[in-house]
Amino acid sequence: MEKADNLVVMPFSAGWSDLGDWKSVWQEGSPDDAGNVLSHNATVIDSSGSLLRSEAPGLEVVGIGLTDMIVVAMPDAVLVAPRSASQRVGEAVAVLKARHVKQAEAMASDKRPWGWFESLAIGDGFQVKRIVVKPGQALSLQSHHHRAEHWIVVAGTARVTIGEDVRLVSANQSVYVPLGAKHRLENPGKIPVEMIEVQTGSYLGEDDIVRYEDRYARD
Repeated sequence: MEKADNLVVMPFSAGWSDLGDWKSVWQEGSPDDAGNVLSHNATVIDSSGSLLRSEAPGLEVVGIGLTDMIVVAMPDAVLVAPRSASQRVGEAVAVLKARHVKQAEAMASDKRPWGWFESLAIGDGFQVKRIVVKPGQALSLQSHHHRAEHWIVVAGTARVTIGEDVRLVSANQSVYVPLGAKHRLENPGKIPVEMIEVQTGSYLGEDDIVRYEDRYARD
């Protein structure tokens, strides 16, 4: 934010840490009697001085016989390192980038101007996503060359455009988007729209999008 010209500042006299590495997170945590700092879904046995975190709902992390270790489980990757090596995470990222591992470039949840999505399952010729659209926001009017899509709304009410057809789709209802059809999903309501998208086709990459209208001025 150092380049921003619209900020207001005020004095701050308490202690400060930018939490620049996982060791700092351990230092600022609430340790148990053995010096372990745990997230609510982490368990240790005969361990001391360690940080165990699970950032994935429903994923339990268990450590046995650990001393001064860091274990962080994300939805798509797990970090295990001595606490003394917490500054070396950047080296790991560089190695993963050299191997073109997607986790080094993108988070498991992909943020968009309209909301976010995450991939739940990927297989040969299909992908399942969870998509959340914020109130008043909309995906672009688009089409795909290589995939069709099934949308199942699980929360909220969406305005769905498929070709010339425009309809409201509420929770427990679904629609089918044929390959090549122009389509858009909007959230006209006051609560987020959450849906499950099932893609089927020969290519499921995010770059298979032809945009015709987009309120966020993306290409």
